[in-house]
Amino acid sequence: MPASPSTNPFRLSRRQLLAAGAGAATTFGLVRFAPAAEATAGPQSYTASWSSVDQHPPAPTWFQDAKFGIYYHWGAFSVPAFSNEWYPRNMYNSGSVENQHHIATYGDPSVWPYNFFIDGGYDKSGHFVQFAPKLVSQGGSWDPNAWATLFKNSGARFAGPVAEHHDGFSMWNSASNPWNSVAHGPKLDLLAQHAQAIRGQGLKFMCSLHHAYHFNGYYQYVPYQSDPNLRILFGQQGSTAENLLWYNKLHEVVNGYQPDLIYQDFDLNLVQENYRLQFLADYYNAAVSWNKDVVATYKDGFDNKGEVYDYERGGPGGLLTPYWETDDAISPSSWCYTTGMGYYTTQAMLHALIDRVSKGGTMLLNISPMADGTIPSGQQSLLLGIGDWLGRFGEAIYATRSWTTYGEGPTAMGGGSFTGPRAGTPQDIRFTRSQDNTILYATALGWQGGTMTITTLNSNQFNVSSLVSAQLLNNSAGGYINLPKPTQDSGGLHFAMPSSTAPFSALAYTVKLTFSGQIPALGSGGGTGGIPTGWTKIANVTSGMVLDSGGNVASGSNLKQWNYDGSTNLQWQFVSLGNGYYRIVNNTNGMVADSWGDTTNGAPARQTTWNGGNNQQWRLNSVGNGRYQIINRGTGTALDGAGSTTQGATTVLWTPNSSTNNEWTIAAV
Repeated sequence: MPASPSTNPFRLSRRQLLAAGAGAATTFGLVRFAPAAEATAGPQSYTASWSSVDQHPPAPTWFQDAKFGIYYHWGAFSVPAFSNEWYPRNMYNSGSVENQHHIATYGDPSVWPYNFFIDGGYDKSGHFVQFAPKLVSQGGSWDPNAWATLFKNSGARFAGPVAEHHDGFSMWNSASNPWNSVAHGPKLDLLAQHAQAIRGQGLKFMCSLHHAYHFNGYYQYVPYQSDPNLRILFGQQGSTAENLLWYNKLHEVVNGYQPDLIYQDFDLNLVQENYRLQFLADYYNAAVSWNKDVVATYKDGFDNKGEVYDYERGGPGGLLTPYWETDDAISPSSWCYTTGMGYYTTQAMLHALIDRVSKGGTMLLNISPMADGTIPSGQQSLLLGIGDWLGRFGEAIYATRSWTTYGEGPTAMGGGSFTGPRAGTPQDIRFTRSQDNTILYATALGWQGGTMTITTLNSNQFNVSSLVSAQLLNNSAGGYINLPKPTQDSGGLHFAMPSSTAPFSALAYTVKLTFSGQIPALGSGGGTGGIPTGWTKIANVTSGMVLDSGGNVASGSNLKQWNYDGSTNLQWQFVSLGNGYYRIVNNTNGMVADSWGDTTNGAPARQTTWNGGNNQQWRLNSVGNGRYQIINRGTGTALDGAGSTTQGATTVLWTPNSSTNNEWTIAAV
């Protein structure tokens, strides 16, 4: 269990936390913060149990409004500037490129270990190397205020550092970890410097901690150390001590620096559950005392009931709820600075941001400063390019929400983690909307020419009778070019643009559609009609029973049929993917209908977590009289009741045919 207050000086009592939050200003460590004037959503106290922390609202309004944040991998691993941020691990892996480079440049790791990058040492050329950035005010190259100004000018609404990577070096004044930036290396509380500068620009302050993997395999090639101090650095203290250290580090960061968001990297599942729960309870209770809303993100070990799921270098292929985040990097090769590293284009990175926002997410972008505190010009240019676009057209991004469908176009983006950013084409369009649902933004990832066509908004699918105005966002914030009333047919909604060539240079162009009331529902056109956008019951024509998830069941469980009784097990939402297909989401467990890739007639239809695969995508084939075949993209087979009238009968898949067994009605509930 976590240490008691008597044995852990950094664990403040609930009374101390509340008292600290109530004063005019509060000092934690070396950082002085005024309490935030924000109403806190959710419970007013938490205990270390899933039933309690799951009550925490995972994505507060400020986070959903922010859309874009910046963080950075910067530490002792930046000194060799070789390969990537896993250099501390791989330099010990005999025969690896890092190991060979280390031997050639510094010496064998047995005589030139990783801690020399922290405390300093001479390489074979006689150069002294050390992670010891100096402030500009002290004659160095690091200016945290200039960093923070760059982040603000990039359009980010929150920012912060990797407070500790897998290497085990804490970038703050730690009492639990002797390997910290005050006791070693820079002899500075780097986290405090970051926090003060970033908050000074009016941005939310975040930090990320990657230390779950520190003791779970990162240093597996390092021989056991006889020095107990080095055993702390290399994660060799044993499970009990390492789990406690994991918790204590987080506790120090929470109470010392009051981060608005804490990002954590993978392998939380390997941390003892009681420590994970205690951290969440501590963080959320502290936030109550600060009177502000906080975010905890995760890749594993938590859940999306109280925390925000993070996709590394990717995102979903379509709309996804609840709210999510992706962490991506400006370089495809490394998260930390390396000599000669390359970068994605500003266009690809901006288009990725627009795409991810349209699908209900936030993008956290990593940059890679040099060890001395210099941010290379190529990285600055990329950030300022994003900021230039957001400064002009951010109305279509900040404080918006996703619409019924994310967009349209030929370029596939997302589909899981490690899918990376991609530049789109002028035919790729992404939607966002105002929070009051009266304004629809359509952003084309390029200039289409004299006419801009949005096929999704065709006359069969979208009613434009309540459209008040169509405007092209102009070259400066708050400026608009009024467009003529668009024409509409079965091929789309067509806008006459000011000219065949773009009237100004931009990486994407946004049309703002303002309606007299709510944005019309997609499917409200004059054709065969659409389906409800909210929760529905899906009833089989033969049996009259409805599609049933069975409740909170395991992933891969069969779909069933049941007499409708109002249960959320029997309620489903059709979420358009913008390509003619839908994901079908259950109201109880959040899983989606899945064919499992089985093309056999009579194979069971199943359910699992959304991953964007073709097996989870369905199209509706209208057979008239309000009836549909629900056909899977991956298999070509359709949902089928198999003619059974027995409650609990399995829903199967069958080649579409004229039987009413594979016909369904879809009605709002």
